Amino acid sequence: MRSGVWLRQQAQSRPESGQAARLLLAEVLGCSVAALYAASERELDADQEERLHALWRRYGDGEPLAYLCGYEIFCGLRLRIDTAVLAPRPETEELVALALALSLPEPARVLDLGTGSGAIAIALAQARPRWQVTAVEQSLAAAHVAADNIAVHGGRVRLCRGDWYEPVATQTFHLIVANPPYIGEHEPEMAQLKHEPRAALVAAEDGMADLRHIVSGAPQHLLPGGSLLLEHGWQQGASVRALFSAPGWTQVRTVCDLSGHERFSAACWHG
Repeated sequence: MRSGVWLRQQAQSRPESGQAARLLLAEVLGCSVAALYAASERELDADQEERLHALWRRYGDGEPLAYLCGYEIFCGLRLRIDTAVLAPRPETEELVALALALSLPEPARVLDLGTGSGAIAIALAQARPRWQVTAVEQSLAAAHVAADNIAVHGGRVRLCRGDWYEPVATQTFHLIVANPPYIGEHEPEMAQLKHEPRAALVAAEDGMADLRHIVSGAPQHLLPGGSLLLEHGWQQGASVRALFSAPGWTQVRTVCDLSGHERFSAACWHG
């Protein structure tokens, strides 16, 4: 079968998935998506055709493209992705933008908790080369992915393994940023996330346990005037703001994502 014929077949059967079809075909052919137009008459051999059909079936079953292709583009950076980590979402690019908009000293000390693939930490380090970025990850498998991505993108992020603040017990930062697990155990959306690591998605206490732990521990690790910036579920804005009701927190705010949902909350610590 010619590659162009396969693309046309998928466009007819699933017109909303044209970009996915192009990405998977490019992956199988070992070329860029842009090069597909010049390769439309290229014949797929038996192994390529079998692999392409297998990938397309997995995509139809809801497996993220990042797992099928082995990478994701995040803030313009190509990151290796496998099933040990979440595929970074476009909303999280907005979290990075909020962090970059803060007025931090140079060089600022920044902590990314639960780094996964390293996406947030690497994007911050790339955009602000003078920032001293530390990334923490508990999962060994996820830390391997993060380490690979850090090495590819300049190696300026310090990676630590451990549970949340444990590896940085005596350290303080100008900014702490986190996109922790925030989905409740029985939320219906988990049915659409069956291929992704559950530990990176689900938190106890209706999704609030890890958010609560990060907020309660932050004062011991923030310098005076330092900021905590969190990504959370779109219905959790009020609950997260309530976590900042303890004395010492100021400038508490929640920011909507591009879809208009309350997605990010931040506060400053003044002690």
